[in-house]
Amino acid sequence: MEPIVLGLSGGVDSAVAATLLQRQGFAVTGLYLDIGLGGSGREDAAAVADRLGIPLKVADIRQELEREVCAPFAAGYLAGRTPLPCAMCNPAVKFPALFRLAEEIGANYVSTGHYANVDNGVLKKGRPANDQSYMLARLTRAQLQKVMFPLGMYEKREVRQLARDFGIPVANKPDSMEICFIPSGDYAAWLEEHGFSTPVGNYVDNCGKVLGQHKGIHHYTLGQGRGLGVSGPHRYYVSAIRPETNEVVLSDGSDLGREVVYGAQPNWLAIDGLTGPMEVTVRLRHSRTEQEAVLSSDGEGIRLDMKTPARAPTPGQLAVFYQGDAVVGSAWIL
Repeated sequence: MEPIVLGLSGGVDSAVAATLLQRQGFAVTGLYLDIGLGGSGREDAAAVADRLGIPLKVADIRQELEREVCAPFAAGYLAGRTPLPCAMCNPAVKFPALFRLAEEIGANYVSTGHYANVDNGVLKKGRPANDQSYMLARLTRAQLQKVMFPLGMYEKREVRQLARDFGIPVANKPDSMEICFIPSGDYAAWLEEHGFSTPVGNYVDNCGKVLGQHKGIHHYTLGQGRGLGVSGPHRYYVSAIRPETNEVVLSDGSDLGREVVYGAQPNWLAIDGLTGPMEVTVRLRHSRTEQEAVLSSDGEGIRLDMKTPARAPTPGQLAVFYQGDAVVGSAWIL
């Protein structure tokens, strides 16, 4: 049987992916990525590996996670951006760990329980209800040539049922929705605990009038309309974050639309690079919402001319470009 390395997290998705790979004739080796926070993940992964009769290896990725994800995550908030840690982690930490073990055991492919597809090295969407291609759009073309996603043709409810049918011990384990290194889900508290808090400052309007006091710019993101604690003649939204003056600009939200979006560090997947303007659909946040745009080069970065204004495209998030189900590429929003 052909060997393959699977990221085995202890959750239902990777457990079902392991089972499907076994049924396709692969000799699966599981890899649990230890980030040093304890919890039941490692024990759950061991239970799944024991149930399936597959070896389980453990990789300590704390140093790589701190260097490649946690530090840039904190720096992003200090600079007034809204970073996207999972999209940073996949190409720089998670998949490299899988590939290292694959090289050790002589496996040509690695796999995870992501809901996406790969067709001849081209990243494609999974089923609409659970598609995770957005978070995978920073993987390189070389990485995608050696990746399999067994769950790409399934929805989560179907995977849950498969887990029960297969007798997998974590079939009813709740989904993990938070950032892996912030299990509480409170990113602002994590920043403060790690010495990355920002001082209180002023809420201002577009004319500079002080509207109140904010809790520190790391608490806010563009377009945010909740938890501001400011009353006035209308509902307020965050329309700008100014780290240089420690100000958060509030407005009625009418100024949040953008007809042009700029991005940096493009990662081309379905094409070698732009040879001219290209009609695409684009996701500007991790959601199923896509908007039509014209993609073109802008020096070393990209420019998106939106067919309809995009609401609050946020620095630090990804712009992911699609043609049909195929991921053309991605860039970090400036």
